[in-house]
Amino acid sequence: MNRPLPPARGLFVGMIYPYKASNPMSINLEVKGTLAKLLATEDLIVEHKSVETASFNVLTRVLTLPRWEKASNVIADLLVAHEVGHALFTPSEDWRDKVSCPHMFVNVTEDVRIENLMKRKFAGLPKTFYRGYQELHDEDFFGVADDDIDSLQVADRVNLHFKVGKFLMVKFSAEEQVVVDQIAAAETFEDALEAAEALY
Repeated sequence: MNRPLPPARGLFVGMIYPYKASNPMSINLEVKGTLAKLLATEDLIVEHKSVETASFNVLTRVLTLPRWEKASNVIADLLVAHEVGHALFTPSEDWRDKVSCPHMFVNVTEDVRIENLMKRKFAGLPKTFYRGYQELHDEDFFGVADDDIDSLQVADRVNLHFKVGKFLMVKFSAEEQVVVDQIAAAETFEDALEAAEALY
C-alpha cells in the first residue's frame, strides 16, 4: 500500500481545519454536553474550548468540543456522536506496542469502527452522520475540492470514503478494496488494529 500524506494534510488525522458553516445556528453548549453524557451513559467531563478538533481522552474521560465560529447544530451533533463512540467503544489501554504502523492509521480504522457501532446502537444517528458529513463536504472541510482524489494516498482515500463517500466518488484498486472491506467489517478494537496494519 502507499504511504499516507504527511499529517499536516489534515485528511486522516482528524478534523483539523477551522470550520465556518454557511448556515450557522446558535448552539446550546450545555445541551450538547448533556447529550454527550446521555449517549455515553456516564458522567463524562465535557469541555468546550478553542481547539482545532474534537477529541476524547479515554483515560481521563474528558470529551473536548471545539468552539468553531458559526458551526451548525448538525456539525455539533456529529462531533458529539463521534467522540461518544470513542467513550463507549475505544478501550483505555496502551496499544502502541501491538502495531508497527503509525498511530494515524489506527485513527482511521478505529474511527470507522466506532462510527459503525454508534449507528447500530442509536437508530437515529445514521441520519446525523449523513447530514453532518454532507455539510462538511459541501463546505470543503477536508480541503479536497480542487484535488484529484485518485492521486491521494490510500489512507486519505479510505478516510474520505468512510466520511464523505456518499457525496464524493472515491476509487480503489482490487487490492485496496480488500483492505477497505476489512476496515468496514471491524467489530473489535483488535480488528481495527489488524485493519490499520493492512492499510499501512
